[in-house]
Amino acid sequence: RLFSMLLPLVTAPYLSRVVGTEGVGLYGYAWAISYTFGLIGLLGLENYGPRAIAQCKDDKASLDRTFSAIWKMQLLVAGLTLLVWCGYVALVAGEEKSIAFHLTLMSVSCLVNVDWCLMGLDQFKPIALRNTAVKLIAAAAVFIFVRKPEDLWIYAFVWSLSTFIGCLSCFLSLRGKVQFVSVPWKEAIRHLKPCAVLSISVIAVSVYRQMSKVMIGALSDMHQTGLYENADKIILCLAGFISAIGTVMLPKISHMTAQGRVDDVKKHIDASMDLVMCMVCALSFGLASVARGFAPLFFGADFAESGTLMIPLSMTLLTIGFANVIRTQWVLPQKRDSIFVKSVLTGAAVNVALNALLIPHFGAMGAVAATLAAELSVPVVQFIILRRELPFGRYVRYAATYAVIGIIMAMAVRIAAMLPLGGWLGLGVQVAVGGMTYVALCLVWWKITGNRHILGILKKSAKPGK
Repeated sequence: RLFSMLLPLVTAPYLSRVVGTEGVGLYGYAWAISYTFGLIGLLGLENYGPRAIAQCKDDKASLDRTFSAIWKMQLLVAGLTLLVWCGYVALVAGEEKSIAFHLTLMSVSCLVNVDWCLMGLDQFKPIALRNTAVKLIAAAAVFIFVRKPEDLWIYAFVWSLSTFIGCLSCFLSLRGKVQFVSVPWKEAIRHLKPCAVLSISVIAVSVYRQMSKVMIGALSDMHQTGLYENADKIILCLAGFISAIGTVMLPKISHMTAQGRVDDVKKHIDASMDLVMCMVCALSFGLASVARGFAPLFFGADFAESGTLMIPLSMTLLTIGFANVIRTQWVLPQKRDSIFVKSVLTGAAVNVALNALLIPHFGAMGAVAATLAAELSVPVVQFIILRRELPFGRYVRYAATYAVIGIIMAMAVRIAAMLPLGGWLGLGVQVAVGGMTYVALCLVWWKITGNRHILGILKKSAKPGK
């Protein structure tokens, strides 16, 4: 997952210089719509599937039957979604029609996307290795074939095709792990309702992460969409570190929850929150401190304004990290999907309302403000509902502590920026100074407080053979 999110950053500087802000905006607009269709096609299986598989993986007969029923339901929903997508491309799409057409394989891949089963079985290696190989080939194809603004459709087709091949290869890797058995439609449809409940929340997340691009394109212009697309691309890449932790922990915690090990689950949540807050504060304050210099260097001078957008947008990493730990390690393993739905529907409603109000006046910066408010509303709703079950006060103290360290790091970075160094050398010095400052202050804090979570990890990694 991390690699899939990082690799487009390798091609992003090249694409930005080849197709410009409007080309990037047009692709981002079409991709956001395609991505939303893909979420509908998978119907929340990324959250529901791993949990369902993890809870029955010790019983082979039950595992085969559960997989077969879920996949049969998936074929029905993904097939219908694919038909609707084709109708959209043919009858509704405007200037993005050509790009949307070449993204069709994204919807086709939903038919064979069984990553949820491999995740539930804790089989992450096939997903990682196969997708890594496919994405590397795709990146090479972009550099070889995308040469001018008119080649934007090639870029869309390459990534769409790589997604389909990656899903197909992971599907083939299921051989020997699960076996498809005949199940009646009634049994398959039984999974539709819980999946649909989770899909509402997943689509709602898409509304306030992807729909901003669609609304900028509709209410402003493709230039503003392009600026927001590249700024958001960096944020989503960094957020991938957070979601990857949640992806790994969900099946593990689901298994522990099914065994009734509530105390162990709470210990995992406490350790995860400490670690995640440490990570996101470093990422958010670090990015904010170098964003204005990074954007024009990385994307080109035309995208200098993307750096300004990144500064406030980077703060969303704090709320994303906080909400992700609670969602994947407490809410979803306990099948309390309604809490997940309420929190993200609140975020989606806040985002759409503020986007409609702010984008016409402030363009991409209006979408940034709406996204900040939406992301903040999600953990707030979680707190209101779960405040008597989890020690939110301790979690907030973790966040506040690392935020203070992050602010000091940002100040050190700004001091380093005064050195008479420019370009990538100057940026590299700023990152190095910031990184050393953050690590040094964290080590001092952990030593003073005797942090059992992270110091324990460091001690284990220092042992021979670890």
